[in-house]
Amino acid sequence: MKTILTLLTFTYLSTLALGQSPNYDDLKILYADMKYEKLAKVAASYTEKDKSSKHVLPYIWLSKGLYKISLSSNTNPKFKNAYKDAIKYLSKGIKYDLKYNDGATFKDEHQEFLSDFQLSLQELIDNEMTSGSVKRTFSWAMKYQKITLNPVGANYIMGACKYLDQDKASARTYWKKADEMMAKVTSIEGFSEADRNMLKNGVISTAESMMKSRQSEKAESLLNKVTPWFEGDDDWKELYDEVFN
Repeated sequence: MKTILTLLTFTYLSTLALGQSPNYDDLKILYADMKYEKLAKVAASYTEKDKSSKHVLPYIWLSKGLYKISLSSNTNPKFKNAYKDAIKYLSKGIKYDLKYNDGATFKDEHQEFLSDFQLSLQELIDNEMTSGSVKRTFSWAMKYQKITLNPVGANYIMGACKYLDQDKASARTYWKKADEMMAKVTSIEGFSEADRNMLKNGVISTAESMMKSRQSEKAESLLNKVTPWFEGDDDWKELYDEVFN
């Protein structure tokens, strides 16, 4: 009995150490005081300590601090890649939150930040695609799928990028992966605004690529799969008509 109790106690403490964490009020205060460089430094130190390296909150606050730095006129060379680093740490935060907390930290407290960050990246991807920079679009789309639970749109976009870059074999691979994800999507009600935009833009760019390769039936079939989800979207009909006219 003593051995069993010891084992149960050890298991409980191990779960507590990984799944739960302090409130990290010091990080919250630094963020509120707009001391973003110090926030990044202190939060990063928590991610490097054994006892807190798998806690979710340090990664979230580190990502928040880096994101704010990326929006500023900060010239510190240490933060020249602040936006990309913010994606990296946000991705790790999501990973640990899903593993140890079933995603509760983001759902309960930081959903707005996640949605805003996703939207900023989605808009960047859209701008790069519009400018014709398919390699940069592909690179950013690769990063987007690390900070979302709904990467189907990102994979359609990556497939379109590979097609436009004359790599049709890779395009088919990403489209096949996206199709497999799409088959599991029954509703986009739980998608963030950025996730919905990524899906819409990804499907349109994929359909356009299919039309160029004389696969009009495949393009129409793909568009019809998502049309019920975007019927109320003011841009959808215009984009749909552009593909077939």
